[in-house]
Amino acid sequence: MISLKNIARLWQKGLVRNLQTSSALQHDALFVHRDTAEDNPDIKFEFSPENLKRVDAILAIYPEGHKRAAMIPLLDLAQRQYGWLPLSAMHKVAEILDLPRMRVYEVATFYTMFIRKPIGKYHLQVCTTTPCWLRGSDDILSTIKNHLKINVGDTTCDKLFSLSEVECLGACVNAPMVQINDDYYEDLTCDDMIEILDELKDGKRPRAGPRNGRYASEPLGQPTSLTSEPPGPGFGIRSDL
Repeated sequence: MISLKNIARLWQKGLVRNLQTSSALQHDALFVHRDTAEDNPDIKFEFSPENLKRVDAILAIYPEGHKRAAMIPLLDLAQRQYGWLPLSAMHKVAEILDLPRMRVYEVATFYTMFIRKPIGKYHLQVCTTTPCWLRGSDDILSTIKNHLKINVGDTTCDKLFSLSEVECLGACVNAPMVQINDDYYEDLTCDDMIEILDELKDGKRPRAGPRNGRYASEPLGQPTSLTSEPPGPGFGIRSDL
């Protein structure tokens, strides 16, 4: 067990990482609502005719009396239509599900997947949890900041990119990784990140997935285990048994 004295020595030598590395001292998500010109109850929200059909299809999945279970899919649909989730969209979902608005607020403020302020066309979510940090996520985050001239929680002047620092996105084997909208970009280097950003600026869709040549999350190179034929029945069993 490492003593506090040894931790202090490691800290002085710069060998202990700060828990907070971004310039933001708190999460960049919005937890409380404040009326603004682009987000207030007077701005009307309606689902498009195409999405109204999707609403009906989603509601049909759930039995009578359990329609409130469709809240997350409907909020996600509203966010995809609008680009983010304004207050009026939450009110529309509450109206469709015949629920108090507070029930919708509770869900929309709990899940960080719901973006409650205007955001760029491409939402860059950089994972900096331990596995990604060990593989260089701080360098990836710094590369994005320097290349786009923004900090965590900011949006570029052209409204093209927004940057967030997030917790584990579940692709630890492929660290470091970044989620951009619905796509995962994995096994990244700083050069990979710059290439991805430049392609997005040019209106292209970069190839998602691992960037180091592997197909998914299989080991790089040759297998290091299970390399021989499995032993037959009775292997390792005592002779008297």
